[in-house]
Parts: sequence; structure tokens; C-alpha cells
Amino acid sequence: MAIACARIIEWIERLAPKGLAEDWDNVGLQLGDPSRPVERIYVALDVDEKVVQAAAEQGCQMILSHHPLLFKPIRTLRWDQPQGRLLKAIIDHDLQVYAAHTNLDSARGGVNDILAQRLGLEAAEPLFDDKQEELVKIVVFVPVEHEAAVRQAMGEAGAGHIGNYSHCSFRSAGRGTFLPLEGTNPFIGAKGVLEEVEELRLETIVPKKALNRVIKAMLKAHPYEEVAYDLYPLLNTGEKTGLGRIGRLRQPVTIEALADRIKQSLAITRVRWTGADKGRLIEKIAVCGGSGASVIARAHFKGAQVLVTGDMKYHEAQSAQSLGLDVLDAGHFATERPVLEVLAAYIKETASREKAAIQVIVHGESQDPFADL
Repeated sequence: MAIACARIIEWIERLAPKGLAEDWDNVGLQLGDPSRPVERIYVALDVDEKVVQAAAEQGCQMILSHHPLLFKPIRTLRWDQPQGRLLKAIIDHDLQVYAAHTNLDSARGGVNDILAQRLGLEAAEPLFDDKQEELVKIVVFVPVEHEAAVRQAMGEAGAGHIGNYSHCSFRSAGRGTFLPLEGTNPFIGAKGVLEEVEELRLETIVPKKALNRVIKAMLKAHPYEEVAYDLYPLLNTGEKTGLGRIGRLRQPVTIEALADRIKQSLAITRVRWTGADKGRLIEKIAVCGGSGASVIARAHFKGAQVLVTGDMKYHEAQSAQSLGLDVLDAGHFATERPVLEVLAAYIKETASREKAAIQVIVHGESQDPFADL
């Protein structure tokens, strides 16, 4: 059975909250109707005419891309020009287009975590940690005998995580009062009679990205017709993240050996290198999928010996050389492409867990626009 596009967007933003995106970026639903029923999703790195045609031929209602379809303001919309022709095709096929870009780069389990895993980095952590998870305290009042079920449901939905501990909560006893009015169907008591009930005040913390899911689970497990609960935005923050990752190899390798590992793990035949000694042993590595020249100084500051990224330009390579930082340029496409399969698997797992019949198709014809002659 099809589900609303908005629900799929909620799933995506659990993994990659929009708040993780860089200020200059344009992420989210780019074109379409959030209420549109969706049964099939097409996952691609970019949205181009081939992707739109393939998505339509596969009977998809939604395209999930990494790179935004719309990045700069549109000044004209003409069917005889490439952008206008592409947008017209999307509208004609009633496709909803969603982009998860730098928010997916920074997210745990996103582009840079996947790249770090492919290269075998251990204890990888964000190169930048300027993005902080917003937290909310949720307080709900529950009859004593139902507290355990409500607490368990909230914990399973993502509430109560503090560091490496889960299902963290606090409860205190009290008495709740309520007077059921006309039109009610009270779980306890009778209409027109003031009721006093032994209740527990149950409180826990929730990442803002998981709040809707936790509230839904709480309401489902709670016995009351009308549930009393409060939400408190917190000044303390949760997990920090940001662009790039930095970690260590289990055993040092030479630059040449690392280049071979990159080629094998990313299924490419060429890696560009800037540095002084191919035989240099390296252990501490920074990665930044896509275009990572902007992280050169940060990678050096954090003690990286080499930066693995894409889109390195002449003067940027010179800057890295002046700092003594080797750079291995595996290309924009190759360093981001691996996230597509992971993203598709995440949506499939979420759909299965929430008993939604959703099919996910990864664009199989994606290729780097550059080729060696």
C-alpha cells in the first residue's frame, strides 16, 4: 500500500536532519506534493534526464537524490533549454524530488562515514564538529500499571539515549485529576465524575529528529483517550557531527598502497596524488566525499597525513603541499557514489520495520562525467 511522500521525508530526515546542511545548501523536497502517495522510490546521485526517464519507466513516484535539483534561483523556465526541459519532464511524470546533500555528508552513517568505512579507518570522528543535535525533554503522565509499556515503547522509538546508554528515564509518583465531559470515552472513571488516579511522571530526552516518532509510539502505548504530556526544548545538546571524517588505519601503509586500496574499494582505475614521497608510511587519514578542498587546513590542523577527497584544483593542491599534507583525489563521483546503496538499504529497512510496502531502486547507470582517454 502506498504511503504519503511526507512520511518518507520523515524517514530520510531521521538519518540526515535538514539542520545538518550547510547554510549555502538547498536540501529537502525540491519539487512535488508531500501528500502524494508513493510506492516506488528512485535513488540517484544527480537528477538528470536519464534519471527522470528511468524513474518514470520503473513506475516510481519519487526521486531521492544527493545533489540538489534546484540550487540557484530560476530566472527563466523554457522548454527549449536543458533545465526547463528537465523540470517539465519531472512535472509531466508527477515525480516528487527530494535532495539530501550536505546534511547527508555530515550525518552519522552518511557519505563520509561510508567513505571512511570503505578505506578501513578505525575510530573515525567528524573532521568538523560544528553541527550539534538538538534535544527535547518529554514528560508524560501515566497510570502506574502502564508506565513500563509506555517507557519501553518510547525507548524503542529512540528516546532516552545519553552517550553509550539507552532507555534512560526518570519517574516520580503523584496523583492526576480529570473530569470526563460529554463526548468522552474515559479509560478510567465515568463522565461527569471528578477522578483521582495514582500516576507516574515519566520523563526522558529525545533527539529532535526522533520526536515525532517517539510521540507516536508513546500515544500508541498509552491507555488514555487524551494523553497529558509536555515538551521542553533543551539548551544542552546531543551528539556533535559535521563535514569530513578523520581516523586511523590499523596498520600504516604507503601512499601507493593506500591509492590501490582506494581504487579497489571504490571500483575506479585512477587516483590523482599530490605529495612528496609515494613510499611514505601513513596512518592518520582524513576523508571528505565530493569536493573537499575546503577542509585542507582543518585536516592538517587535526593531524591528518593525507586527505582523500575529490575535485582538487591546482592552487588547492599547492596549498596542501605547503602544509605537508598529501592529497589523494579519487574524484567527486567515486567518493559519493557508495552512499546510494546504503541510503536505499536504510529506506527498505525502515519501510519493513514500519510495515510499509515501499520498493527502492538505485540508478544503475550512474557514471562519472569524466573519463580517461
